[in-house]
Amino acid sequence: MSSVYVSFLLFLILLVIPTGYEDAVIYQGKDRCAALVLETNDENIIDTGLIKSGEQSCLVKLLGGRFQGRETDAFNMLNGSLENDKLFAVGDKAQVVVSYDGNEILSVNMIDHYRIPVEILLAGIFILVLILIAGKTGIRAILSFVITVLMIWKILVPMYLNGYDPIITGILITGVLTVVIISLVYGFERRTAAAVCGAMAGLLVTALMGTVFSSLFKIHGAIMPYSESLLYSGYADLNLTKIFMASIFIGASGAVMDLSVDITSAVWEVICKKPDIGWKEAAHSGMNVGRAAMGTMTTTLLLAYSGGYVTLLMVFMAQGTPVYNILNYKYVSSEILDTIVGSMGLVSVAPLTSLCAGYLLTNKKYRKNTTEKQVGIPAEEQQNAEK
Repeated sequence: MSSVYVSFLLFLILLVIPTGYEDAVIYQGKDRCAALVLETNDENIIDTGLIKSGEQSCLVKLLGGRFQGRETDAFNMLNGSLENDKLFAVGDKAQVVVSYDGNEILSVNMIDHYRIPVEILLAGIFILVLILIAGKTGIRAILSFVITVLMIWKILVPMYLNGYDPIITGILITGVLTVVIISLVYGFERRTAAAVCGAMAGLLVTALMGTVFSSLFKIHGAIMPYSESLLYSGYADLNLTKIFMASIFIGASGAVMDLSVDITSAVWEVICKKPDIGWKEAAHSGMNVGRAAMGTMTTTLLLAYSGGYVTLLMVFMAQGTPVYNILNYKYVSSEILDTIVGSMGLVSVAPLTSLCAGYLLTNKKYRKNTTEKQVGIPAEEQQNAEK
């Protein structure tokens, strides 16, 4: 069966299966919809210059749900937090939660600006550009992207909440995703096996080092955003430290897969151009490609992990914090751990993928059959023509 059909079947399964957390008690007896802001009242807002607190009152028109079309008062609480607070103006669309009793509206809480239409527009532009540029490959990339999102939301997160071991769960989920994503590139053949073997070996190295050095660094999982809120929501038994350890190799898995596919493709191209090459020489060629790619891949991880902490670094500099102190802060230490351990996984991927690709792809029978499919003429005739 084609890898595309298998992936599409997996997509359909993930789409319909429930997470088990759809009917949270906090949202029962409430209606969620968009609302158009008709009027605003800022009299009860306390403005201290930098931050605002108090309550903004609004008149809104509900655009969906059981009370669609009804105009009602709504409130927007401000807690003095620039990160979480929002202000609405006339003409804005807000996401609201309507508390009701029968046909009577009890209260309308304005949660945030309504962004879903813009998000759909952005996703549509992304899909269109990807298909126009990459064609069928773009469609496969979109399929792998959607499967990854659904796998994380429908499988990984519920399993974490249900108390499954985060490291084992993370390895299994990333393993499945690695097979699915790489098979969409090559199909079910030896190149997929070579790339998957190299990628999984690198992820296992990353998982092992992340586990060891998280303990040595004495990093607690509570360093992750919103982790304490999770504990206070009734999940006090979760092992946040193990979840943090798993996040290290999950975060590096994309770059690991990318590098393994690059090396496998390079080895295969060398084999196609030189069919009589031995596995050692093919592996050596893959390693040369890996060395060139590692220089940029490690920087990619550094920028990906540290990009969200630019403001933290600005605070350190603005306060004149010594570098000695900065390196010992747990937030900085966790980023150092993420970057270096993830980069070590990438470093290990290069030789391991090169060896796997060199060994698996130089098989004479496989090489002959695949070359005939790609070129359209028997491999022996191609070799004679080249001579």
